[in-house]
Amino acid sequence: MTTRLDTRFADLAREGRAGLVTYVMAGDPDRETARAILKALPGAGADVIEFGMPFTDPMADGPSIQAAGLRSLAGGQTLKKTLEDIAWFREGDAATPIVLMGYFNPIYIYGVERFLADAKAAGIDGLIVVDLPPEEDSELCIPALKAGLNFIRLATPTTDDRRLPTVLGNTSGFVYYVSITGITGAATPDFGKTAEAVARIKRHTDLPVAVGFGVKNADHASAVARGADAVVVGSALVEALKGSLDAEGKATAGTVGAVTGLVGSLASGVRHARKAAE
Repeated sequence: MTTRLDTRFADLAREGRAGLVTYVMAGDPDRETARAILKALPGAGADVIEFGMPFTDPMADGPSIQAAGLRSLAGGQTLKKTLEDIAWFREGDAATPIVLMGYFNPIYIYGVERFLADAKAAGIDGLIVVDLPPEEDSELCIPALKAGLNFIRLATPTTDDRRLPTVLGNTSGFVYYVSITGITGAATPDFGKTAEAVARIKRHTDLPVAVGFGVKNADHASAVARGADAVVVGSALVEALKGSLDAEGKATAGTVGAVTGLVGSLASGVRHARKAAE
């Protein structure tokens, strides 16, 4: 079965460039604005969209994404509304892959079987569920694969060659390499070590490798794109959104543009990376 992620990464390979994966939080700072941002991302340069599921107790997210989740929940966002938002997006875009990223608790409460059916119907292509290790694949990963969704797994600098085959076992779509040891947005990666890590992972799999955590600007994105199949940016976009809010934390006329403007800059860095390296 060929998924939207498979198609998009094949297209990127033919174009000879890395992709840009953009993370935004569903419902942040309010549902209407989040929908407007979601709709605008492909035109701004996003090749793949990660849509965050807000959760009160994240374990991998730094302060920026934690705050985004809390803003979203305070505005009444739910998993059901997040799925509806993606179905709404699909009415105008049938091509851009969307990956839901978050934690297992909201899915467990929603009901795994019901969630997978609704996610597939909404037009979701893959899942990143940070707190489910390969040892728990029967909980969600295997059912998701059977439902036709990709299940993307994270590898980190501490995932050694002995552990890596287990991590990659049921991974599909792409491998998400976390470039730092720590939470999102916490530090700037060592780009030389990142390229070495991508090369090491590729010795174990034919899947594309996307690199995220700590990528803040076009120069960072360009540096990562020279050695990876895609660059993932989240905290920097969430910070750009936050910086556009008014004193009460509400969206302003500049909120959508603050996010899409940074996406455009990142996309330019990614698209010119390999040409600049030649």
